[in-house]
Amino acid sequence: MSGTTSTPELASLLATKRVLVLCGPGGVGKTTTSAALGLAAARSGRKVLVLTIDPARRLADALGLPLSAPTPRAVPAERLAALGLDLGATSGSLEAWMLDPRVVFERVIRVLGTPEQTEKILNTTLFGHLSELAAGMLEYTAGEALYSFATEGRYDLIVLDTPPARNALDFLDAPERLSSFLEEGILKFFLPSEGSRFLAAAGKFVGGVFSRAFGDGFVSELQVFFGAFGGIFGGMRKHSDGVAALLGSDDAAFLLVTSPEEDARREAEVFRSELDRRNMPFAGFVLNRSLARLASWPHPSSFADSTPSLTSALGILAPIADEERREAECHAELLAELRAVAGERGFAVASPLLLDPGDALAGLVTLSRELVR
Repeated sequence: MSGTTSTPELASLLATKRVLVLCGPGGVGKTTTSAALGLAAARSGRKVLVLTIDPARRLADALGLPLSAPTPRAVPAERLAALGLDLGATSGSLEAWMLDPRVVFERVIRVLGTPEQTEKILNTTLFGHLSELAAGMLEYTAGEALYSFATEGRYDLIVLDTPPARNALDFLDAPERLSSFLEEGILKFFLPSEGSRFLAAAGKFVGGVFSRAFGDGFVSELQVFFGAFGGIFGGMRKHSDGVAALLGSDDAAFLLVTSPEEDARREAEVFRSELDRRNMPFAGFVLNRSLARLASWPHPSSFADSTPSLTSALGILAPIADEERREAECHAELLAELRAVAGERGFAVASPLLLDPGDALAGLVTLSRELVR
């Protein structure tokens, strides 16, 4: 990449990929970047969905969407029009959804189960608590939602905003973790054991513990739930394989968002190595909230002339400019280091540090234009 303000790589990703997964440490502006890139793709004429599992729900506030909705919602056209954007003119669209694990999991059960299995599972109180009971359920349902929307073909591009980097690794592992939980963990204690005296005894022991703690009715409900659930488990594994295949394909790309802070950069670089180990399609870095673009700006002294008042004013501003120039040059060096880490097949781009515009959506519009020109 020739310059800090040139973003052909990002434009190419947004124009050609079906799935863009944004990962990175917490607090680096990953959710905002996800929304800005989604908006940039919509401006170019693509039908875009931004999915987030960010518990802070900043995306809903920025896009003016409800905090909880059963399906994706379109960003209000009138809000975009007020900022000078008419997506209809390019046939583009932008929708977003705060991931609701219960909604996604219910959809999976209805798709994969028979009417009888579905009724049994959804009518148990355990269904409502499974997201707390099973490790990786939130991340698993994120993968399921991604798989569902990608196979529907309704959207040209899906931008997935993952949790902070360590939890994003959970997102990649979630299908296998959930499979292990159900296949090797609690499920085997509540299904009929086939010739195993140990499992039969263990099942009675576990059932006895639950009965004493919660009553016989709870154990019966567990047996009904897991008995019906076992019938759709094969379909869930097939979907998990589909998610893995999609994320590892040429249709997908992973973008790592970081910031000038040392800890954030180190964590992003570790995640880059992990993506390589998993053979996932890493695309590049976004150095967010950066002054790297200011490194080439002229110093105030270059504007000095014979006007005494102007010369005096520029002299007062010079120390501030010197400090900002030093920080900008440091950020430019960090950007160069990220490019080296990205290697020949990746890239690194600086995302500017913007002043708060007051209107979060206006800030997203500005950022989308700065990221992809």
